[in-house]
Amino acid sequence: MRIISGKLKGQQISFLKNQNTRPLKDSVRENIFNILIHSKLVETNLINANILDLYSGVGSFGLEAISRGAKMVTFVEKDEKATEILKNNLLKLKINNKAKILKKNVDELLHLKDLKKYDIYFFDPPFKDKNFLKILLQLKKNRLSKKEVLIIIHRERKDIEKFDEVFKTVFEKIYGRSKIIFGKF
Repeated sequence: MRIISGKLKGQQISFLKNQNTRPLKDSVRENIFNILIHSKLVETNLINANILDLYSGVGSFGLEAISRGAKMVTFVEKDEKATEILKNNLLKLKINNKAKILKKNVDELLHLKDLKKYDIYFFDPPFKDKNFLKILLQLKKNRLSKKEVLIIIHRERKDIEKFDEVFKTVFEKIYGRSKIIFGKF
């Protein structure tokens, strides 16, 4: 696994694949960032963005975002091995000053008082997790986001979830087994 573009282009990222985590494929990550940077539908500036990377695993999405100019990424991951690898990736890439790691369940995040307001939420929950929509709705109610926030969700292609109650879907893209949903609220 590697950083695809930006100031850290080509740098290797350590990763962990077990039953609790799964890495976001390079090709899917590359397509997400192409949409972020080039699509007029998204209209979000990645440069100097504050990003909340939920269910972050070893942090491949957030690490790529930092490489491409994000100001700060807050990683939220409960798996001990994944957070240890993420810490090592940040140190190896010398970007730990642009990151904060919260070793917590995502639902514990809702009770924290010191969270910043974010430009982008990236959700990559386990495909079996159906609770993440409640968490997203609560984040919206708690006003942890700026006036308009971009939401990016990675789900399994065959999942049928109703997002209309939580946010406005901008568009969806299918990449093999993965479905990426872009939305705003």
